[in-house]
Amino acid sequence: MTNDIALESPQQFSPPVFLRRNKFDYESTYKASIENPLEFWSGVAEQLLWETKWSKVFEFDPPKHEWFIGAKTNIALNALDRHIVGERRNKVALIWSGESGPENYVTFDRLIRRVSQVANAMKSIGVRKGDAVLIFMPNVVEAVYAMLACARIGAIHAVVHETAGSRALKTRIEDIQPKVVFCADASYAEATHFPMKSVLNDALRACASVEKIVVLRRQTPKLRLSSEREVDFYDFISGQSQFCNPEIVEASHPLFALYTSSTSGKPKGVVHSHGGYMVGAYYATKFLMDIQDNDVLWNCFHVGSAPGHLFSVYGTLLAGATILMHEGAIDYPSVETFWRRIERHGVNMLVAHPSLLRRLRRHGTEAMKKYDNSTLRLILTTGGALSPDLHEWAQREVVGKIGSVVEAWLQNEIPIPVIGNSLNFPARVGKVGKAMPGAKFEVRNLDCSPVSPNQEGLLVLSHPLPFLMKTIWNNEERYAKYWRHVENCFNTGDLATRDEHGYFKIVGRIDDVMKVSGYRISYAELEETLCEHPLVKEAAVIGLPDAIKGEKIKAFVVLRNALGVADALKAVLRDYVRHELGALVAPDEIEFRAELPRHPDGSISHSTLKAESQA
Repeated sequence: MTNDIALESPQQFSPPVFLRRNKFDYESTYKASIENPLEFWSGVAEQLLWETKWSKVFEFDPPKHEWFIGAKTNIALNALDRHIVGERRNKVALIWSGESGPENYVTFDRLIRRVSQVANAMKSIGVRKGDAVLIFMPNVVEAVYAMLACARIGAIHAVVHETAGSRALKTRIEDIQPKVVFCADASYAEATHFPMKSVLNDALRACASVEKIVVLRRQTPKLRLSSEREVDFYDFISGQSQFCNPEIVEASHPLFALYTSSTSGKPKGVVHSHGGYMVGAYYATKFLMDIQDNDVLWNCFHVGSAPGHLFSVYGTLLAGATILMHEGAIDYPSVETFWRRIERHGVNMLVAHPSLLRRLRRHGTEAMKKYDNSTLRLILTTGGALSPDLHEWAQREVVGKIGSVVEAWLQNEIPIPVIGNSLNFPARVGKVGKAMPGAKFEVRNLDCSPVSPNQEGLLVLSHPLPFLMKTIWNNEERYAKYWRHVENCFNTGDLATRDEHGYFKIVGRIDDVMKVSGYRISYAELEETLCEHPLVKEAAVIGLPDAIKGEKIKAFVVLRNALGVADALKAVLRDYVRHELGALVAPDEIEFRAELPRHPDGSISHSTLKAESQA
């Protein structure tokens, strides 16, 4: 790829001087981190608790990379235990709010007690180090309890998005083979509920690995438990000891698997480890974002996403700050509830997908001006491109001269911000930012040769990071493919440009994966599902630009019989996809066709469909 992109002269926003409290110099820090990455990362790791220190910082035998060799720790020890022995014991660690108004405040002391009860309950039924646990819950405190409890006993958790359909949930359960599943009866948004338990019932019909289903029942009357495997969440933990010693594990021991879509249609479980992920999460929150003890961070992503793991659980707790977690729509019953929540809790940092800012902009600033949001000093967006006009609007209208709006790039495979903006150099609208300290990225042509500044190419990581994915669950061969394109480099799968000043712009995915509201969705998985509907002969899907979600899904469908095409039939197919894969995957547009365009080899030409749709 050699398409020249004109050098932009974008507007710059420099963070206010009084926000640069950590006062490190980006250029010198970055240079030192690249010249001596082992010293850099070991220096970060030294600030955390380790039962046993490492004998060697790093080994690399592509595609395998190992960090903090010989070290033993537990991420829960650092996220919880080290706080309750000091002045943070009675500090609020987690605030939960729902649409209907109730709130729940959880101190660090209460958090470790509840986590310990869940951990002890799991141990009582035989869950041990190395066992897998699946969590299918909305943004509720019980999901955080379950995640940290798994970490505490050395079990591996996989969190699935609350709107997943039964097929999507089933494929993930079949892949990770969990011993226990945590779920909720329902999730709530815009005064309606999504029946999560019935979705799980469909997914579990043929899954024999699951020995216990722990159900958080919130509906009235309470959902009836219909299987001997099922138990109420609070009955499950009732009577359990409120302290559980953390299982000390190797730094390389798996902590969680993040499931992401792929071009094959089969979801892949990207595995991350206790030691490496912990070091990266601590560095990103404590130093790059400069989170302070008295900060309140509101993360608007679902807890099961990569930003959710980082900002709603591990990173923010490692930094000793307070998490605000909300369930439901951010602007229901009106956008005033959003700004009222910012004021009420004195939110200092907001983490969101750009679509949330677009949603707020649609409402205008009248409601915002009724409330005091002067505590809000940082808005971090991730999961999609932050357009220049949206960036300028948020900087001017929301944070003004007392805050900063920045963008960051991460992915399930690298679940910590590695390209973006710290508070130590200007943000440029239209660019995601610079490589963060420790992260060495290159932009290459598809033939592996380097590209010139401002030319589009493949974004590759040329030196492993402690928090780079360790493997893919039960699929080492699939993991090895990430390293085959450019020798000894990790292929991110994204196209990017980098200008003369080191600022990157992410252009999009190189594979057949869409990014809708920050979540990766596989073309192949959706097409395969549509084709299994009895009315459908053939289907193809594409992603199209969308002002709200980043990308929207358009499906092209060839029917088996020439039925009268009607909107009702489109609704039938959307409902089918919602049931099988979840609401996020339901096509925004469906177009019926007599046939689909093809390449000479007979495969469907997605590029033709996209060109026709954008004409």
